[in-house]
Amino acid sequence: MASRHGQDSNTVELIASIAGRVPSRNLHSLVLWQLGVAIVRGDYPEGTVLPSDTELLARFSVSRTVLREALKTLAAKGMIEARARIGTKVLPQTRWNLFDGDVLAWHFEAGPDVDFLRSVAEVRIGIELESAALAAERRSPEQAERLVSLAEVMGRATTAEEFARADLAFHRAVAEAANNPFMASISTLVEVALTAVFTISSPVSNPAKLAHTAAAHKAIAAAIHDGDSLAARNAMRTVITDGFARSAERLQTQ
Repeated sequence: MASRHGQDSNTVELIASIAGRVPSRNLHSLVLWQLGVAIVRGDYPEGTVLPSDTELLARFSVSRTVLREALKTLAAKGMIEARARIGTKVLPQTRWNLFDGDVLAWHFEAGPDVDFLRSVAEVRIGIELESAALAAERRSPEQAERLVSLAEVMGRATTAEEFARADLAFHRAVAEAANNPFMASISTLVEVALTAVFTISSPVSNPAKLAHTAAAHKAIAAAIHDGDSLAARNAMRTVITDGFARSAERLQTQ
């Protein structure tokens, strides 16, 4: 199933690989993925009732057990709710767990719009600016050096995939250097956003943009290395807002 941005199953697997995850291939995960994307895409709008179990079983050619497990998983993510004598109803998006890695991935698979990317960027600002500030206060010498090294790797990247891997590793390293277990636990949002936006826009194809992006990350690394919390915050804001602007521009020209 391809999204309106041309994202197919091979790209999805590449995103999972970049994030360090192995995409599951069992029947449960396939049914879950297709139903999740369909709901996010609006095939089944909020407030509507999903097709009956009989229709879904025929569509996916799976056992009733597999289907019910997929529906239970969607319910646990806040996307659907089974109601007696009514059926399985699609819940409002305000009920969905948007921090869930699958739900975020489904949004990117369905094809995010600029408003969704802006919302992700705003939440990233709320999380990562504080993470960068804490990292400046708490990082070990080894963590500081690793950030500098990763920023340099980003500047030398020759492919979009190579850049994406280094970018993801950099932001993970910032979260780790913050030495706050909650920062690391909510980093799924950052990981999915970075690895999925890689399919929308990458600065690697433009030497000037690549140099600018690498320099912005080097500024984060330098501020954290120097223990400058304010500079780390400001540099992280620049990276996030620039990344949003680049992706939004690409979407608007498609």
